Amino acid sequence: MSESENTTPAGRRGNAPRDIATARPEGAPRFPDGPAADPAGAHHERRIRSFQPRRSRVTPGQAAALRRLWPVWGLDIDGLRTLDLDAMFGGLPVVLEIGFGMGEATARMAAADPGTGILAVDVHTPGQGNLLGLAERAGLDNVRVANGDAIILLREMLPPAALDGVRVYFPDPWPKKRHHKRRLIQPEFLALAASRLKPGALLHCATDWEPYAEQMLAVLTGHPDFENTEAGGGYAPRPAFRPLTRFEGQGLDKGHVVHDLLFRRRSG
Repeated sequence: MSESENTTPAGRRGNAPRDIATARPEGAPRFPDGPAADPAGAHHERRIRSFQPRRSRVTPGQAAALRRLWPVWGLDIDGLRTLDLDAMFGGLPVVLEIGFGMGEATARMAAADPGTGILAVDVHTPGQGNLLGLAERAGLDNVRVANGDAIILLREMLPPAALDGVRVYFPDPWPKKRHHKRRLIQPEFLALAASRLKPGALLHCATDWEPYAEQMLAVLTGHPDFENTEAGGGYAPRPAFRPLTRFEGQGLDKGHVVHDLLFRRRSG
């Protein structure tokens, strides 16, 4: 789901509360020991991105969580190392979640399934801080927060067959036709994801944008590395482990239809 960018009207001075994360000398990083602004900048890739970083205000609580918890539970996707997921999660099976918003659903899934590690990736700083705070307050030790491009993470920082699942919930639908090439769920992404998934692992997508759901279903159905868990094909009912979020509930109240797609990584 997308959020509008927070802006300050031109000419407004003095009355707006200052974001404590931005009260710093010019040119200094927002969080010296926190998420980097462009962790894989050295790659200088000319690839079309499926995400667009958003600027919005970091609350004092989120900033405090980033400063305190990022060195413990956070990591930058820099493409310079291979992650040891066994060491990171104590041997738990690991699911990669791409795009977690403010992290409420991620925290609820982690609490409901402490035997599964969740490697949650996003580029939204307030959401990163919010998820870290939620994990700390709930006493969750099976969540790690990654900052940066999930493609670089999959391609350069994870070994083959490292993941027990991939979740892509409500990705940006890029509704304009000229932007469809930016959508994440494309054959190239599926091939990369399949190479990092164990045989039998689930790829779970969800969207409330009907045209994107149709594209997802077509691309997944036609991909040789995946098979639909629905015997008759088509969309799946929302599984119990994916919680209904506040934003999803608001959409349902407005008549939006949410489609879940659950596809299994084929063996071999």
